[in-house]
Amino acid sequence: MAAAHHAVDGLASNPAAPADVLLRVLALDDGNDWIARRLSWRASLPDSVAEAMLHHPRRRVRALLAESAAADPALRARLLDGPATDAILVAVGPTPYRTQAPPLPDRAYERLLNHERGIVRYETVESASVPAHVLVPLAGHEDPLFRLAACRRVWSELSDDVRAALLADADPAVRTAASLQVMHEDEERTTELVEALAEDWRLDGVLEHGRLGRALAERLLTEGTRLAQLARNPTFPADLAAGLAAHEDPAVRLAVSARPELSEEERAAIDWAVGPEDRLDTLQWVWDAREDADVLRRCATSAHTWLRRSVAVCPALPRDRVELLAGDADFAVRLLLAEYHPLAPPELLLDLYLNGSHRAVGMLTTRPGFPAEGLAARFADAPEPKARALALRDPGATPALVERLSRDPAAGVREAAARDRRLPVARLVELLEDPDVGSAAACNRALPVSEMRALLDRAGAPRL
Repeated sequence: MAAAHHAVDGLASNPAAPADVLLRVLALDDGNDWIARRLSWRASLPDSVAEAMLHHPRRRVRALLAESAAADPALRARLLDGPATDAILVAVGPTPYRTQAPPLPDRAYERLLNHERGIVRYETVESASVPAHVLVPLAGHEDPLFRLAACRRVWSELSDDVRAALLADADPAVRTAASLQVMHEDEERTTELVEALAEDWRLDGVLEHGRLGRALAERLLTEGTRLAQLARNPTFPADLAAGLAAHEDPAVRLAVSARPELSEEERAAIDWAVGPEDRLDTLQWVWDAREDADVLRRCATSAHTWLRRSVAVCPALPRDRVELLAGDADFAVRLLLAEYHPLAPPELLLDLYLNGSHRAVGMLTTRPGFPAEGLAARFADAPEPKARALALRDPGATPALVERLSRDPAAGVREAAARDRRLPVARLVELLEDPDVGSAAACNRALPVSEMRALLDRAGAPRL
């Protein structure tokens, strides 16, 4: 019984589980929300299951429906017809990793934007999935919260007249938000922002990205604060930046050394350092040139670590420079290349996955270029469990090998085998009783529906 209860939550993630199975699984949710959470994470959610979550008596289950990117947006919007407190759930909505959830119907946004609670209106305009055509009209709304959102979210979609009105808005927060959108090309706005945001956390961004006039640059240099941000700004005059090349602060020297106008010899003359664990944002001038092959090539061959890290995230980096950076001495350069470049070499992905210690390496198996062919021969008998599990990624792995690995002493290897569709059904059913991997076995789409229902019977799930 315990093993069956342990395994049954895996059915919530099984892509082949029919709606009647998923409804019985939902009925077993005991309040810890793990089953409902797994249902909300599914790539597809049957309408009948979504309906059951929509009308569920526990608010947390309804919240998980609201967070499901797989649920029909029109169905998620129907949460607005339930308890009034559920409106905030709809407003926040799904926040899938590195992607965007489909938008709600327009009528749902109309209700949310006119909601009596300010927090609901705020979360609605901040939602990543709200479409531009909903936000653009808000630039002329009487509520400054809405005008503020239009400035931040859809500035590029607004007409020149609307932008001008926002730059002259009666609300200072709206004027500031609008000015932040044009500061990179407007010296006057940058000067105004420096004054207005003197004690604000956004000042660093203004100093780094705003267009600096000579007078303002000299004044800020004389004040002597936030010099690293100033030195990172490409519009900070080159002669003023050169005067900071020997500054006592290593962050200032580093910023100067990464400026776009310097030659390799000039960079080398500055005492800069980048440690393997130092976290550095992508240099803005490199990102702005992300389609310029000449700039990308120069940065990729630079002796400066920051330039190479910055160019590693640019998808247009030419193939020959990709191959060069794949062997870079800096781990962060190789990892960034593996994470962001579509042509990252398969062997680089494999090496980082097996030998890298950064938490991001675990995601590399999801990259399109991660190798598969030949992994069974290379790793089925490897000493490390992490490597043996890779054998199961090989399309040529035989059912016999999959079954053998399902008996591996390492639970992680057995779990990978339990999810493999090539695992013989008899062994798959046996693994349902393995307390370490039973849940993974229940996820396997090759599990017969009759076995899913039998598992639910053993778990005591009511028949609906």
